[in-house]
Amino acid sequence: MATSALLLIAVLAIALLLFLVIKIKLSAFVALLLVSMITAIVAGIPIDKVMPTLIAGMGSTLGSITIIVGLGAILGRMIEVSGGAEALANYFSKLLGVKRTVAAVAIAGFILGIPIFVDVGFIILAPIVLGFAKITKTHPIVYGLPVAVCMLAVHVVVPPHPGPVAAANILTADVGMLTLLGLILCVPTGLVGFFTAKFLVKRHLDKMGDAAVIEPLPDANSSDPQPIAPEHETPPNVWLIVSLVIIPIALIMLGTVCAASLDPSSSFLPVSQFLGAPGTALMVALALAFYFLGIRRNWSLGKIGEVMDSALPTAAVVILVTGGGGVFGKVLSESGVGTALADTLSSLGLPILFAGWLIAAALRAAQGSATVAILTAAGLLADAAAGQSGMFQVLLTISIGFGALGFSHINDSFFWILTRYLGISVGDGLKTWTVITSVTGISGFIFTYLASLILL
Repeated sequence: MATSALLLIAVLAIALLLFLVIKIKLSAFVALLLVSMITAIVAGIPIDKVMPTLIAGMGSTLGSITIIVGLGAILGRMIEVSGGAEALANYFSKLLGVKRTVAAVAIAGFILGIPIFVDVGFIILAPIVLGFAKITKTHPIVYGLPVAVCMLAVHVVVPPHPGPVAAANILTADVGMLTLLGLILCVPTGLVGFFTAKFLVKRHLDKMGDAAVIEPLPDANSSDPQPIAPEHETPPNVWLIVSLVIIPIALIMLGTVCAASLDPSSSFLPVSQFLGAPGTALMVALALAFYFLGIRRNWSLGKIGEVMDSALPTAAVVILVTGGGGVFGKVLSESGVGTALADTLSSLGLPILFAGWLIAAALRAAQGSATVAILTAAGLLADAAAGQSGMFQVLLTISIGFGALGFSHINDSFFWILTRYLGISVGDGLKTWTVITSVTGISGFIFTYLASLILL
């Protein structure tokens, strides 16, 4: 199919999806599957391959997030019901002052985002974000969006994340220099993202005025007049809650560091990879929460089970909608939209550094996955980068990463994680998160270009 036709199909598919979700108020999960099916047929995917393609998209997305979202939601619910998130937010709000808490949580997100996948890190931090929002009586996006954009900035540029590591391998860029220079450039880029998020969130909430009501995720016990945890129950120690957040992050970091530093023949390497897997790390934290938040505080086994089960409706909403986003992205990818767009851009004869950013940005907007955008852009420009200096190859890898940072919207599974966890509509997500990532991605390229003027 012609490139122009494929691009038109992609644009119309996104427009139809927005119409169904925003105007018709159709369930996002149903709308994603319906539009994915229609798009697959119109784009020429064989009729007998349509459902297998949808299933593959769902499977590849859920395979990586189901365990993480499920265990993360249960851990978050345990922390929330015990009063731990509120106690933690209260403590640090008094310690730092309310005005500094947003910056403090965003800095924590930036640091934690270096070794931790952005979706895993955000899910782990979600109860803390919601706790701060509750204490300061603000909407969760006040904390959630600055944290998310700071985490995403390092996710697309700094090793050991898979996109930049794979791109460095394709472009023969030095991973050590990529890590150092990537972190340096992520600092001003993250600051732009942070202040853009603060500005857009404030403007968005000002427009909403009294209508700025938090829309929490469905709660299985919302109709139960009796709260799961008594209001008079003493909240757990703040540092216990901090430990429950840090332990899974520390285990994941252990797996990352060992994978990079241990010899492949090391007997401890398989153990570290098991302990450092996000699912294992969250299970360890949940086991500790079971004992310290439940058994040690005299909760009955029935009550602990009830609290855990109450998190599942929340997890199901996030999982299904995120899986639907993965299906839509898979259909766009399989239809050839991304390839057609990348081939068109690579043939324009643009400066290589800018071409890397533009191709990655266009692919990110077209098919949703930042990692796929990074790998495709790196592959297309590998020959052009082959004769360049080592520093240029590093800068090109960073430029491509920042291209994949921006333009996150409805075909990005992380977009759905954010909107579901933070309780905002699709339209509000496009007005805030999509704009934030786009401005941040553009600023990242500008900083990279300025660095090239000095270093090349």
